[in-house]
Amino acid sequence: MSLTPPARWPWLLGLALAGWLIYLLIPILTPFLVGMLLAYLGDPLVDRLERWRLSRTWGVVVVFALFSLLCLLALLVLVPMLGRQLVHLYQLAPLALDWLQQSLLPWVESQLGLDPDFWRVDRLKTAFAGHLGSTTDLVGMVLSRATASSLALLAWVGNLLLIPVVSFYLLRDWDLIMAKLRGLLPRRREGLVVRLMSECHEVIGAFLRGQLLVMLALAVIYAGGLMLVGLDLGLLIGVLAGLASIVPYMGFVVGIGVAVVAALFQFGLDPYPLLGVAAVFTVGQLLEGMLLTPWLVGDRIGLHPVAVIFAVLAGGQLFGFTGVLLALPVAAVIMVLLRHVHDLYKLSDLYAEPVSTEDLPEP
Repeated sequence: MSLTPPARWPWLLGLALAGWLIYLLIPILTPFLVGMLLAYLGDPLVDRLERWRLSRTWGVVVVFALFSLLCLLALLVLVPMLGRQLVHLYQLAPLALDWLQQSLLPWVESQLGLDPDFWRVDRLKTAFAGHLGSTTDLVGMVLSRATASSLALLAWVGNLLLIPVVSFYLLRDWDLIMAKLRGLLPRRREGLVVRLMSECHEVIGAFLRGQLLVMLALAVIYAGGLMLVGLDLGLLIGVLAGLASIVPYMGFVVGIGVAVVAALFQFGLDPYPLLGVAAVFTVGQLLEGMLLTPWLVGDRIGLHPVAVIFAVLAGGQLFGFTGVLLALPVAAVIMVLLRHVHDLYKLSDLYAEPVSTEDLPEP
């Protein structure tokens, strides 16, 4: 039995109240959302271990141990290397400003007919050099700011420690939670809802699992290739290019642009490093297009790159970091629903063939 308009008001008010409560709880939702994301990503691995005759709890323990090992390797190897390159980049910035002031900008001024003092690089260089001289220990600066408020530091540490706890319990009970949620669906609408949720799951899973693996693979390819070329900031640029690959082609554009500038600054007009940079990103694009994306992602996402950019920016603007975490899953669900609305519209009378003028009654 369908609900009459007066009977719908309590449900609408309940949904509005739930939305308002979620909005108020946004500051504490981040560890739960991150834990839910990790549980969602780890569920297929645990299911596979269960098929290998391992209990659910022990499967979760194995997945957590593997994930913890990867995090430990990142902390011991990758993070210090990236930290050193960030410090190196921070120290090279005044030299880069000198290069811009003495080489690149004079050429641009002569080509465009601009005044010699058009760019005013001296002020920027003086301010940056003074700030660099007063900040010799970047780690000390970050720690001093982080510990300025003891309550904020404790809250941050508490949220960080809460993530693995939430992830463990959600991952252990994931199948049970899904079964109970399915049991709450209206019986007459269960088939439709399950079909829609299956499509949403396929899109979200393809994007989150597949695209994250593509980003990781591209970061390894770009960073390794640029380091072989001899670029001092190769690791940092490669990782940034891999992260930017969440939007198709953005990692390639951002990475090759920054890498070319870094190669010009480090090697001058020597063509071999520039050719090496071009070769690295060409190989990365070929592997992404012919191997990584078809194998890891497939054609199931259907999210346009512009939609991805808008979803991430809109989520961050509306709800901060929590909105960024929810942006792409929500966009994927909206895309699936819009696809079905489009199909219903094509079948509706509104989209029917136009009436011929011969069939219209005479005035």
